[in-house]
Amino acid sequence: MRTHKISSHGSAHTRHGKPWSGFRIRALLAGAASLTLATAGCTSAVTSAGNTPVRGGTAVWAELASTPPNYIFPYEGSAYFSLSNANYFANLMYRPLYWFGGSGLPTVNNSLSLARPPVFDGAKVTITLKHYRWSNGTPVTARDVMFWLNMELAVPADYGGYSGFPANVKDITVVSPSELTMTMDKAYSPTWFWYNDLSQITPMPAAWDQTASGPSACATTVRDCAAVYNYLNGQAKDLSTYATSPIWGIVDGPWRLSAFNADGHVTFVPNKSYSGPVKPRLAAFEEVPFTTDAAEYNVLQAGVSNGKIDVGYLPEVDAPARPAGSSPLTPGANPLAAKGYTLAPPYFAWGIGFYVLNFQSTTGNGPVIRQLYFRQVLAYLTNQAAVINGPLRGYGAPTVGPVPAMPMTSFLSPKGRKGALYPYNPGKAVTLLASHGWTVVPDGVSTCADPDLCGPRIKKGQGLSLTFPYPSGVSWIALEMDQLQSSASLAGIRLNLRPEPFNELPGGNCVVTKSPCNWDGVAGVGWSYAPDYLPTGEALFMCGVPANAGGYCDKTNEAMINKTLTSGNLSYLYRWQDYLSAQLPVEWTPNPVWLLTEIASNLRGVLPQSPTLDINPENWYFVK
Repeated sequence: MRTHKISSHGSAHTRHGKPWSGFRIRALLAGAASLTLATAGCTSAVTSAGNTPVRGGTAVWAELASTPPNYIFPYEGSAYFSLSNANYFANLMYRPLYWFGGSGLPTVNNSLSLARPPVFDGAKVTITLKHYRWSNGTPVTARDVMFWLNMELAVPADYGGYSGFPANVKDITVVSPSELTMTMDKAYSPTWFWYNDLSQITPMPAAWDQTASGPSACATTVRDCAAVYNYLNGQAKDLSTYATSPIWGIVDGPWRLSAFNADGHVTFVPNKSYSGPVKPRLAAFEEVPFTTDAAEYNVLQAGVSNGKIDVGYLPEVDAPARPAGSSPLTPGANPLAAKGYTLAPPYFAWGIGFYVLNFQSTTGNGPVIRQLYFRQVLAYLTNQAAVINGPLRGYGAPTVGPVPAMPMTSFLSPKGRKGALYPYNPGKAVTLLASHGWTVVPDGVSTCADPDLCGPRIKKGQGLSLTFPYPSGVSWIALEMDQLQSSASLAGIRLNLRPEPFNELPGGNCVVTKSPCNWDGVAGVGWSYAPDYLPTGEALFMCGVPANAGGYCDKTNEAMINKTLTSGNLSYLYRWQDYLSAQLPVEWTPNPVWLLTEIASNLRGVLPQSPTLDINPENWYFVK
């Protein structure tokens, strides 16, 4: 996963990047991945165009509102760990060792992976690379894999998805340019190790192994890696050089940058040296920014003929109401059919929605947030059903805990299938708050009357007033926040809402990242299980991991997570998720259908869309 700060649109999160963003899943059976998904049809009739493929042309893709890419180095720190930087940007140029997603499912895609499936022999695993080349003509080698691994050993806190790998490996040996072996420090579930550890790796070219002083040796010497990281991180912060840098111009993916603007205008052209099985047919692929989803929709309404957007999305507030009694995966009538667009089948990202509570807040509210009863109060004031049926127009599902409820899989516990533990109930919220020593003032500010009941370090007279920034520019999230603010006021909890551009929201664990902790929560976010595809929680809910933005820390939770890493028995996964669902390390919010995608009727290859949230424009082509 990357928590990704999760981004918004289906809106993250891991990657973990939409204003809410980040998701994944996997089953552990006899060391092999097995996935049980309830799926909808993955095809959609395309109208108005012929079927003769055309080579060339430029396909234009609409970025999510207020989420332009702003970091190119694929070793992203937690502040940059997002879908907009990884899935929609870096992954097009720098391929992960293992690619996930295909046929509409979040499973490993061996065809697009740089390496063959890992071979496990007890605690030893062997990785064999395929014959890929970098755009400078050099092969992708086991040494390039070691470059990434050594950097994780040297500066783990600077990787937003860090969760203990490869520190849990005793020995790594480069056997040959195309093979390396690892010896794990104990027996792990092979599927977990493949889907959540090996999945993190993105090989890096030897030409990147340098500092400002010249070539270095991070690929072979761990102590050299901190200086190399500092140099590359510094280069990645200079957005003006992205399209011209000799560093970032070395790619192994199907695309390379030809133009980049910090406002989000990005142009890719094919990497003519790409070794993968699907070569781009387009002459160029462009990403274009929007400050709001309403602005994006205005461009869509102008029609395909204006040439501004070939693949965009319907904002939830403009979406056709879902047909009564139908699945969230059933769209209503397309409002843009006459404009030359086809509405793709809705799909869920493999992830969860939530808002973060900062257990480490220095505003004075940290002690309040650390009280489970207070988190339960907020849960009773969070009306997921109203958000789904209102702002989301029916295109969403409740989040019931750390394992997604949609797509439905064998990983969701029987208890989780019954729904949320704390369904919307303002009356219960008021009663619970009053029973813990608070004088409840509806539509005002409740105050602590009895510190012995309120909890440790909560002072008499302290008021319940919390500051919540949330991503600006996304209509449904703004409506969700207004609704939460209104509900909270019924219990005398004042939420001071503060819309901000997504890239300016607090990102990651403030103590780990050594950033200001003077905030109480971040709303409108979530998590994508990618690049850790098995929903075991170690990258998001363990103590001290960078993506654990709120700083939740619980030893029982840690022990339960560790059990899910070593055993493929689903009972351990069920026990953990049921425990954490009740503990409320974050406040669960709806998981929207990720996007209601509008596709130009003369563009093919976009479907099916992947729940891993990666895009593959090398598959796209125009027809006439």
